[in-house]
Amino acid sequence: MKFLFAAVAMLTTAAIFDPARAAEIKVVGSPGFREAYTELLPGFEKTTGNKVTTIWGGVTEVAGRVADGETADIVILPVAQIDDLIARGKLMAATRVVVAKSGVGVAVKRGAPKIDISSGDGVRKALLAAKSIAYSTGPSGAHMADLIRKWGIADQLRAKIVISPADTPVGVVVARGGAEIGFQQVSELLHVKGIDYLGPLPADIQETTVFAAALHKDARSPDAARALINFLSAPAAAPVIRNAGMDPR
Repeated sequence: MKFLFAAVAMLTTAAIFDPARAAEIKVVGSPGFREAYTELLPGFEKTTGNKVTTIWGGVTEVAGRVADGETADIVILPVAQIDDLIARGKLMAATRVVVAKSGVGVAVKRGAPKIDISSGDGVRKALLAAKSIAYSTGPSGAHMADLIRKWGIADQLRAKIVISPADTPVGVVVARGGAEIGFQQVSELLHVKGIDYLGPLPADIQETTVFAAALHKDARSPDAARALINFLSAPAAAPVIRNAGMDPR
């Protein structure tokens, strides 16, 4: 973490040395980047003296709130939603920075029989054999729903599908016994207790989601917010991002 502190010192302004100028930063985002962000943030706050308030929600929920007028200093979402909000005039295009990339992972309840995820056909057969399947309302869930439609098995699986609430990770649903198999961003499954993370989807059916951050047009602490985005995307943050199951930008 000392390397992260050094990175902050290089990326932030003289406010680091003046507690009276410390800023309050509001961040809203979807939880795909939460694991890495949560580990990185204390280093930023400790070194700068800035205070960051973070509000997480489902991708569709957060994007909708910002589109409807909610303000923040920074918004962190998949690039499709970030770019849409830029096009709507809510976010500043020049501040858009990719922070991480993540694939879709697979999990079962701890100790349960493992399924074959070596190929797309193996995953398809496992879904047909399963009693229940969980995925989210975010990009990973949309990808799984699209795969199921492409495979022509939507009618066979419809009664088995469990949609995880936006505030409940799919891994938690699986750990509680709410579904036999769960699919979500690797970063959102990797550290959940009570599950066995089986690995990412095989390459032939994998989908990578790119997460980006951007400043809101009405950001109240734009300089401090830019410094936080720089910190989250700096080379020194890469090991933490990888440990969370994501790829640095």
